Amino acid sequence: MVSLATKSLVVRRAGVDVVEQVSFSADGGALIGIVGPNGAGKSTLVQALLGLVASTGDILLDGQPLGRRSRAQIARTIAYLPQGQSLHWPLSVDRLVALGRLPHLAPLSRITTEDRAAVDRAMATADVRALATRTATELSGGERARVLLARALAVEAPALIVDEPLASLDPAHQMRVMEILRDQATRGVLVVAVLHDLSLAARYCDRLMMIDRGRLVADGTPDAVLTPERLRETYGIRAWFGSAANVPLIVPIARATSRHD
Repeated sequence: MVSLATKSLVVRRAGVDVVEQVSFSADGGALIGIVGPNGAGKSTLVQALLGLVASTGDILLDGQPLGRRSRAQIARTIAYLPQGQSLHWPLSVDRLVALGRLPHLAPLSRITTEDRAAVDRAMATADVRALATRTATELSGGERARVLLARALAVEAPALIVDEPLASLDPAHQMRVMEILRDQATRGVLVVAVLHDLSLAARYCDRLMMIDRGRLVADGTPDAVLTPERLRETYGIRAWFGSAANVPLIVPIARATSRHD
């Protein structure tokens, strides 16, 4: 199984550390949620894990420095779904999902039967087969989100990083996406997901990493990370904690007048 680790990872932008001294390690077979307030550095952190932004410190993929891997090797090992991705070309949905197989193709080569099977599996998993012949730029926001998830799944990489994969989705599809990510982890994939819904994070994730002002302020099981004190200190909110049908629920009820109230 794949492994991913950082040691003293720092990302600076405009002279400011937006990711500051983050160290962690993770192995395949886990669904890890990255949570934290807006602007905390979550997206920058996952971009650094993929080598998409300049950073200092160590990033190790399967025990080797990420910088020693080619972009194609990284793309075959870690599938990535960025947040808020725009579509500019009027491709059909099946052709868009097929782009997920590009890391496996040699230059100027054609998609193979094996590639086509991977695309079909991804579309079935993301429940977008019915959209196969639709033009991707004409889809609703929720449909587009599911199609882009299918493209990432089509890579069939041992690691999957998804940034806010629940945006634009209705509650049923939010749960479906979390079930997909949970299933991928069960199959041995290392799944890292940037999430804002704390109840879904608590329900589906094995582990949560909480980022605040670029720092990793908590790392552990959901019940250890999502405490009333930490939500107050990190998000500036008071929340209700409970459960229904053995499902954990975390409901923000008010903004705290300060992070220390």
